[in-house]
Amino acid sequence: MPTTKILITGGGGQLGTELGHALAKKYGKENVVTTDIREIPGVKGPFEVLDVTDKDRIRAVAEAYAVTQIYHLAAILSAAGEAKPELTWKVNMDGWLNVLEVARELQLDKVYYPSSIAIFGPDTPKVDTPQYAAFTPSTVYGMSKRAGEMWAKYYYDRYGLDVRSLRYPGIISYKTPPGGGTTDYAVDIFYKVVQEQPYECFLRDDTRLPMMYMPDAIRATLELMDAPADSLTVRTGYNLSAMDFTPTELVTAIRKHYARQEVRYVPDFRQQIADSWVQRVDDGHARHDWGWQPEYDLDAMVADMLLHLRERLGVAVE
Repeated sequence: MPTTKILITGGGGQLGTELGHALAKKYGKENVVTTDIREIPGVKGPFEVLDVTDKDRIRAVAEAYAVTQIYHLAAILSAAGEAKPELTWKVNMDGWLNVLEVARELQLDKVYYPSSIAIFGPDTPKVDTPQYAAFTPSTVYGMSKRAGEMWAKYYYDRYGLDVRSLRYPGIISYKTPPGGGTTDYAVDIFYKVVQEQPYECFLRDDTRLPMMYMPDAIRATLELMDAPADSLTVRTGYNLSAMDFTPTELVTAIRKHYARQEVRYVPDFRQQIADSWVQRVDDGHARHDWGWQPEYDLDAMVADMLLHLRERLGVAVE
C-alpha cells in the first residue's frame, strides 16, 4: 500500500498546530510536511516556508516530498480579515485555487479544506441551521469560505478530485493562542481566568454561538478524511456541531471552578459579525454519512481547558 504523504499549509495556526500533531501521530512525523508563511519553532518533521499565493512554490514542495494529500489551513480569519479585506480575499481565494490546481495537476488522493459558520448570514435560520440554507456572509472571510466550498465541489464534479470539508464552529483550544476570530473570546477568557485577571469581553453577554473543543474538531477532521468516498453526500462543506453557549453561560461554567472571576462586556465591531452568524447548526448529514458524534459538552470542555491551561502556564492547581 502506498505511503500517505501529507502537506499542511498554515501549519502554525490554531488548527494547523494540533492537526499536524495528530496527523504525525497517525502517519509518522516523517510523512507530514508542515508549511507556513514564516518559520515555526519546534516542528518535529519536515518543514518548509511557503506562501500559498505562490503556486509554483506549492507544486515544488509537493513534488519534492511526493505528497499524496494536502490539508489547506492557511487563511486570514474573520475579525482580522475585516481590517484588510483585499489581502484576505487574495490569501484565502488565490491560495485555495493554487492548492486545487496543484492537487489536480499532480493527481493527489485527497484534499482537505476547512470551512466555517461564517458562510451563513442574517438571512439564514439561526437555530438548527440546515445543511442547505441561505448563504449571505457578512465578512470577507465568510465570503471566501463559501466561494471556497463551491470551488471544492466544482473540482470534485469536473475533475474527480476528492475534496472534503467541514464547517467548523468556533474552536476552543489551550495549546495555541487565538488567531483573530470572532469566537476567540471563548479562548481569551481562559487565559485571564487562570492568571486571575479580570476579562473584558468584546461580545454582549447574550450572544449565542456554536462552539467546539479542539479534540472534537481534530477527531471530526480525521474521521471525515477516513470515511469511504461513496458514503459522502456533501461536497461543499459539512455542517458540524458540538455545543452552543453565550458568554454568560461560559462564565457561569467557569465560576464553578473560579468563583470570583470578573467579567465586563464591552462589545466592539465583532459584535456585528457575531450577530450575523447562526446560533446552532443541524449536523444531521455528518452524523448520518460518517457517524459524527461529539464527546465534549460545555462543562467537560471548561474543566479540561482549565486543567491543561494551568499546566501550560505553570499555575498551581488548586
